[in-house]
Amino acid sequence: MEQNYDNRYNYMKADHNRLRKQIQFILEIDKLKKIVRQTPLTDRSRKENDAEHSWHIALMAVLLIEHADEKTIDILHVVTMLLVHDLVEIDAGDTFCYDEAGNVDKLERETKAADRIFNLLPEDQAAYFRSLWDEFEAKDTAESKYAAAMDRLQPLLHNYNTEGGTWKEHQVRKDQVINRNHPIADGSTFLWEYAAGLIDDAVVKGYLEGS
Repeated sequence: MEQNYDNRYNYMKADHNRLRKQIQFILEIDKLKKIVRQTPLTDRSRKENDAEHSWHIALMAVLLIEHADEKTIDILHVVTMLLVHDLVEIDAGDTFCYDEAGNVDKLERETKAADRIFNLLPEDQAAYFRSLWDEFEAKDTAESKYAAAMDRLQPLLHNYNTEGGTWKEHQVRKDQVINRNHPIADGSTFLWEYAAGLIDDAVVKGYLEGS
């Protein structure tokens, strides 16, 4: 009986260590709420933060799954990927997608951040979350292509519905927006047709500079 108690005590100690790491990670990712993006809220009152962006695109992924080209997508996998993909910006910061200089060392900064942040977790969960981030970056699976489509479509919707938003603020041109958002087509040709229509209309309405 004494031995059984000792085994249970040792198990609980190990389990508590696992929980300690999980709680540490949970508290660490709270910092995502402080990372401000360039994308304005649709009411134009302020710019969104990374946590809001991650929530928004995760819900978009659920709502718009019927428009994905691949019909066997694992939506839970996609949602988890979207909730994880920007955690590296806690260390690396948000890099504006049209900032050519800032994007030069973006991957290096974000990889270093991934090494630190995901390794706060227990080993198995650290490996899983890191694999999701790597998959999103590679964009070579149906799930990652659809996830990337959501990540590109959301700020486009915001910029269009704020009459130019950061497009006007940074004098972004139509060709830049097309190059940035064309990967939407890899996840959904239907959503890309919709997005392309918004881009064309944004030029007509003066929200976006023509090429």
